[in-house]
Amino acid sequence: MNKILIVEDEMSIRSFLKINFERNNFIVIEAESGEEGIRKAKLEKPEIAILDVMLPGIDGFKVCKVLRGEFQSMGIIMLTARSQDMDKIMGLEFGADDYVVKPFNPSELILRVKALLRRMEPLENEKDNSIHSGPFKIDTYSQKVYKDNEEIDVTPREYLLMKIFVENEDKAFSRDELLDLVWGYNFVGDSKIVDVNIRRLRAKIENDPSNPTYIETIWGKGYRWRKS
Repeated sequence: MNKILIVEDEMSIRSFLKINFERNNFIVIEAESGEEGIRKAKLEKPEIAILDVMLPGIDGFKVCKVLRGEFQSMGIIMLTARSQDMDKIMGLEFGADDYVVKPFNPSELILRVKALLRRMEPLENEKDNSIHSGPFKIDTYSQKVYKDNEEIDVTPREYLLMKIFVENEDKAFSRDELLDLVWGYNFVGDSKIVDVNIRRLRAKIENDPSNPTYIETIWGKGYRWRKS
């Protein structure tokens, strides 16, 4: 059973989510503040964390930043009561994999969590567990990315973007295509989520992120991995 951490200060919402996730065979860990969420995450090591943005004390963005620094492979979904783009973008910049705007349907949130978990699963049935491109190696069994034999810390979404790009060198992908491949066909949200994750990935893999060598921007289309 997968562990999920719910960091939400409103008890009614937290209890409602707990019931729904337990019905779907999740082990639920609860926290009502950012500090408690960080402490329980370090103790319990859940696969997924759901973080409310507006928390007492440390807000959800700061919790996200701490958890991403501590657990690169943890799936993180932000809950926000506001629909402004800035909240969504801030969450993604701090390392979140996804966001859901309140009020939301719990079934949609559960589907988002399950889709994220599927994308986090090691692909054990692949014959060759590594993909190479220039100085990069992607280990598809451990879902790790290496540059010049040094591991790069990537989030689950960033790993998927790297894998898709390296497996399809020189292919131009539109934002909508990347949304479908990485976030799933049922994703409801702004395509800016692709740009934010590309920017984060460039900061990790490029020698000069402002002048990228590997992930090219194709104006009017999207992005392409430059063949080495």
